[in-house]
Amino acid sequence: MTEYTTPAQGLDAVEVPEPGAVTIVVPTFNESANIRQLLHRITESVPARLPCEVLFVDDSTDDTPEVIRQAARDCPFPVAVLHREEPVGGLGGAVVEGLKAATSDWIVVMDGDCQHPPSLVPELVATGERTNAGLVVASRYIDGGSRAGLAGGYRVAVSRGATWLAKALFPRGLRGISDPMSGFFAIRRSAVTADVLKPLGYKILLELAVRSRPRQVAEVPFVFQDRFAGESKSTAREGLRFLRHLAGLRTASPAARMVGFGLIGASGFVPNLVGLWALTVLGLHYLPAEILANQFGVAWNFVLIEQLLFRDRRAHRRWWDRLGRFALLANADLVLRIPLIALLVGRFGMGALPATALALVLTFVLRFVGTEALVYLPRRTHRRRAA
Repeated sequence: MTEYTTPAQGLDAVEVPEPGAVTIVVPTFNESANIRQLLHRITESVPARLPCEVLFVDDSTDDTPEVIRQAARDCPFPVAVLHREEPVGGLGGAVVEGLKAATSDWIVVMDGDCQHPPSLVPELVATGERTNAGLVVASRYIDGGSRAGLAGGYRVAVSRGATWLAKALFPRGLRGISDPMSGFFAIRRSAVTADVLKPLGYKILLELAVRSRPRQVAEVPFVFQDRFAGESKSTAREGLRFLRHLAGLRTASPAARMVGFGLIGASGFVPNLVGLWALTVLGLHYLPAEILANQFGVAWNFVLIEQLLFRDRRAHRRWWDRLGRFALLANADLVLRIPLIALLVGRFGMGALPATALALVLTFVLRFVGTEALVYLPRRTHRRRAA
């Protein structure tokens, strides 16, 4: 990680005398053509009575850090850049780094492509001070706001669809936030615990609102402007990351993960049946075909739970270790179910149908608990006692 600052104006050297002082955090990825214009607009928009510092958190592969260093010389406020060699968490991860490094009472997050008007920075902070809010969102979807800068009907439809989906999945967490897809907002440094955030992609406001939402939230309208230069970073790949992020947030609790685990398990019947059909058509006896086809379902389930349920726990073990443990549990489920049904019928006198249903429930719970405990929980580290 590399840091450049304006001469004699490093972030650590800045004293913040007023409660309304602000750090503007700008995550960037190959935005060198926009840097000078953005800093010029901030210089024109932020009054001297509002102490300001700008922190770029940069994941670029071009000359953006050098352009920031050069442009910072002409700024009346401190400017710094943290360049990340490994862009962990994408644009949202860059924002989290900025939240950790910021020194002011207020932090304003905005994009580096000039689509977020810096002229709104004082109003965001003033609204937060006036309403005692911990989070102030610049919204395109309240009176006075507009999404005019979204290029084309496709991006408008995607934005509206993503907003609807997020609000449908998190009605409580996003209450009072009309534009959870906004990347332009102000937050009190005391209102956020950066360590609890686990961003994936560029929708950091959604992450903040769900995991670390302040009690009091306010909104101000803003007009989403045209990009000054370069191309949008919104891609189909980012869209998939957003969906994975939604799934990870929604399944953060054990109960929600169990529901997701069950739904994924049910979806595994499709590859299982398709595999069974294909193998029997090829002439394989149905018993070994069933055993092999079950592995298709196991593989399908493993991929989905890796991506949707336990993404943040995959670092605890290597992928082949996780796959082997998961497959062992999934196949043990089949081995355990038959004798369990026989026990329920023969020993407890249950009918075959209710015994099968109860066995399915019991083995499902055991498989879920086993998957959490044996596949995705961190290994225990045993300290050696000193001699």
